[in-house]
Amino acid sequence: IMTWKPDTYSSVSPYLLVRDAEATLGFIEAVFGATRLRVHHREGGSGVGHAEARIDDSVIMMGEVPQAVEAHVHVYVPDAEAAFARGLAAGGTVVQELRRSGDGDYRGGIADANGIVWWISTQDDVGG
Repeated sequence: IMTWKPDTYSSVSPYLLVRDAEATLGFIEAVFGATRLRVHHREGGSGVGHAEARIDDSVIMMGEVPQAVEAHVHVYVPDAEAAFARGLAAGGTVVQELRRSGDGDYRGGIADANGIVWWISTQDDVGG
C-alpha cells in the first residue's frame, strides 16, 4: 500500500506560528496530555524550525517566528472543567469562562503564553 503521510496522522493538521514553541508544547502537554512527536531545531540551535505533538487523535504542528500569529484551536476533551483548570495552572489566561454555548457544547477559552487561544470543550448534548 502506498502511503503519502506518516502512519497514525490525520489528513489535516493545524499549523501554528508561535514565538516560543517550547511554551506551547509545554502548555498542551500539561493541559491535554499531548505527546511530542518531532521537534526539529534550526541549524545552529537558534530555535525550533518545526515541531509536532499529538492530542488524542490529532496532530498539532508549529514553527517559531519572531511574532506570534493569532490562532484559535478547538479541542474536545472528556472533562472541560478539569482541562480548563489545568490550563490555568499552566499559566494560561482566560479568554472566556466555561459556559454552555447553546450548540450542545460546554466550552471556554484559554490563551497560552504565545497568545494561541485553546477552546476547551465537552459536548454535553450529544444527541442534539
